Amino acid sequence: MRAILIAAALVLTAQPAAAEVVARSENGFTLRFVSQVAADADRIPASLEALPHWWDGAHSYTGEAANLSLDLKPGGCWCEKMPDGTSFDHGRTTSVQPDRMLFHAPFGPLRGRATRSDLEMTWRREPTGLTLVWTMTVEGVGVGAMADPVDAVMAAGFRRWATYLETFAA
Repeated sequence: MRAILIAAALVLTAQPAAAEVVARSENGFTLRFVSQVAADADRIPASLEALPHWWDGAHSYTGEAANLSLDLKPGGCWCEKMPDGTSFDHGRTTSVQPDRMLFHAPFGPLRGRATRSDLEMTWRREPTGLTLVWTMTVEGVGVGAMADPVDAVMAAGFRRWATYLETFAA
């Protein structure tokens, strides 16, 4: 019960996440998500690798977040284990730095359509906690029409991760 009360208090005191399509054209878009949380930056890698705890399984091919995994080593896979035992590669870790991670991330319907699909995660320490920023840049013929649905899915994922980082990650 104590953990639930602490989590509720943290959620109520956290600054709301801001989500925005910051650029859009017929052949590309850029999304940006920003939130401030009361968390320690040292918890970021473990919280990201705990993908099944915060990603919505409805936005996976199997419908089960438990089938998702994220390896934060450069070249590591943002993968989903399929019912037949194979894995689907949703994206790859391309860079890990003390205050930034970069992923090649052609999630879901972007696979095969985007010539570029990068997700950059950054954070900076503030006196009141951490400011988290995800920036997703997508390019490819006709992908601009996908900006709003991708924004909705990624914004929900960002909010769920920020909440997980702040309240549950250990």
